Amino acid sequence: MIYYSLNKKAPNTSFKDAVIKGIAPDKGLYFPERITPLPDSFFRNIDNLSYSEIAFEAIKQFVEPDIPESILQQIIDETLSFEFPIVTINEHISTLELFHGPTMAFKDVGARFMARCLGYFNQNNQNEVTVLVATSGDTGGAVANGFLGVPGVNVVILYPSGKVSDIQEKQLTTLGQNINALEVDGVFDDCQDMVKQAFLDTDITNHMQLTSANSINVARWLPQLFYFMFAYKQLHNQYKDIVFSVPSGNFGNICAGMMAQQLGLPINHFIASNNENNVVSSYLNSQEYTPKPSVQTISNAMDVGNPSNFIRIQEIYNHDFDTLKKNLSGFSFTDAETREAMKELYNKYNYIADPHGVVGYLGSKAYLKQNPSAHCVFLETAHPTKFLDVVEETINTTVALPKQIQAVMNREKKASKIGSYQELKNYLLMS
Repeated sequence: MIYYSLNKKAPNTSFKDAVIKGIAPDKGLYFPERITPLPDSFFRNIDNLSYSEIAFEAIKQFVEPDIPESILQQIIDETLSFEFPIVTINEHISTLELFHGPTMAFKDVGARFMARCLGYFNQNNQNEVTVLVATSGDTGGAVANGFLGVPGVNVVILYPSGKVSDIQEKQLTTLGQNINALEVDGVFDDCQDMVKQAFLDTDITNHMQLTSANSINVARWLPQLFYFMFAYKQLHNQYKDIVFSVPSGNFGNICAGMMAQQLGLPINHFIASNNENNVVSSYLNSQEYTPKPSVQTISNAMDVGNPSNFIRIQEIYNHDFDTLKKNLSGFSFTDAETREAMKELYNKYNYIADPHGVVGYLGSKAYLKQNPSAHCVFLETAHPTKFLDVVEETINTTVALPKQIQAVMNREKKASKIGSYQELKNYLLMS
């Protein structure tokens, strides 16, 4: 597969180089040159396929010829070592739980897939690759766990001080080995801006090989399309009009769902469920795309004022607003609305959801008001205990910590504090 930059000012490249570079030299995100739909028979017979078989067929075209099929199968089997259950909320709404992996967040799949791809590409390389990543919460923990101990790979994670949960911070600051955490005096957008600047700084790139593990990296982004196919396999015999409500921050997850649609998955519509960071929701109403500083909310992983992956969504739909509107609805909700919906899910349906999943639930309810025949699946992207203070305070109940969370709570935090790009630059050049 050939990949091109969405800024159209950089040379085309392979999957391998797109993964290693992360972002194109012209600052653009990489995008596959073509998307070949899977045969109709694939979806007709999806009940007879395992998750591993579904994932293999879905991702194969995007990685060949850089990863042999036998290696790809091994990577997928190691990546998908946990469950992706559907839980029924009511006759119109279900949730797809994506938190059953090692760090209890949906990003485990992309991080594990990318780590194994990069490990394969780097196995005979004497030069170390540095994975530089910004996190608003769950990316950091998933990347730290996925890349822990991978030979020839050094990981540097930037996170905003005081703006991730205690458990999220523990997951990305306590592992040691090749995992390094930088606590940034600022918000997520500051972390992301620093990462982007580092990729364009020749003082750094001439000194070391940088790549990113944010959803800007094709190997982190594309495997997320698996979720939507897994949900379809579980629900298609029961519901004909399945719509996905995706809690959306940087828009990588919902964009991956749209890639599954391009592969032929019979899904006609997506819902971008936003917190008060509503750049895309506003755009769908006004046709004016205006990035703005992020606002801090209780669904902190979605506190993104300029979502990187929205340009990929526009590319999927050929930059045609009417086509985009046909495939995407957007809704925005306040913290107060999120808390009330969290109580409703618990008191009415006995379901405990994290603040991000709750925003997805609200998006489902909003969409169903105009489309009552649909069945909405909201993505529950993280285990509720990752946001323990907010959840317990809101539903007035103690939530037991799962073993994955208990394992990190007593570990010692190790992080270096920085407040400027120059401090990041100095850290990288001295490492």
